[in-house]
Amino acid sequence: MVATLGLVWGATFMVIEIALRGITPFWLAAGRIGFAAALTGAIWAIRGGRLYTGAARAWPSILAIGALSSAVPFMLLSWGQQHVTSGFAGVSMAAVALMVLPLAHFFVPGERMSLRRTLGFAIGFVGVVVLIGGQAFESTGARLEVFGRLACLAAAACYAAGSILTRRLPPVDPVALAAVLLFIGTAVVVPVAWTVEGPPPLPDTQTLAALAILGLLPTAGANFLRILVIRSAGPTFMSLTNYQVPVWSVIFGAVLLGEPLPPALLAALALILAGVALSQWGALRRLFRLG
Repeated sequence: MVATLGLVWGATFMVIEIALRGITPFWLAAGRIGFAAALTGAIWAIRGGRLYTGAARAWPSILAIGALSSAVPFMLLSWGQQHVTSGFAGVSMAAVALMVLPLAHFFVPGERMSLRRTLGFAIGFVGVVVLIGGQAFESTGARLEVFGRLACLAAAACYAAGSILTRRLPPVDPVALAAVLLFIGTAVVVPVAWTVEGPPPLPDTQTLAALAILGLLPTAGANFLRILVIRSAGPTFMSLTNYQVPVWSVIFGAVLLGEPLPPALLAALALILAGVALSQWGALRRLFRLG
């Protein structure tokens, strides 16, 4: 599931680039979340529409997760990427794994930091920096670049905090939780998009198709898988997805958009895989029954 998430999210940037030709950033976020909410909500309704018992005490956390897992980071990234390089945005998303590590240590039982795990995450992060190269920290010269960088890092912090809160929820049906979180995300992003960008534009057929793909795969489908991984394997393991995303993004850009492959791709991939193996050696042994 983690490999699938890395693949799907890695291809997302290419589809977003197509969608942005016909729609504004905040309405893009609203469109993909709204489409995913409608689709996931229909599936939830068919399955009976139940969430879980004892939901009342968990609603504050559910509301927070709904905002932190999609609406707020989508808007922060949409705004921030206007003022920073795409390389910095990629490194920011890889930083999610490093942010999750101390949060999980204090707030999730069984997810304590260790020297091996910390070294593994650091090696993986270095791999992402090597992959993206010097452009990650180049200046765009934009007047609001500092605030753009802070927005990207804030988006990463949202994902990290949302993962921790998701893990701490009581027993829950993953389809129901995915639907409810997307409903909350839609309720947050639509008013903001209307306030900042005005009424929604009328997109053309190509833009609608891109929105449908974004809503179906990287939002609805990936949100469901993300919940399954966090609830079963924990937020630390889930955060390893963020190391894969830049790799797949570069590969898709080269294969489908004709962009050049960076010469450091193989070295970066080796560092990322080594970091993953080192930080999650126990989980990998259980997964492949090596011990």
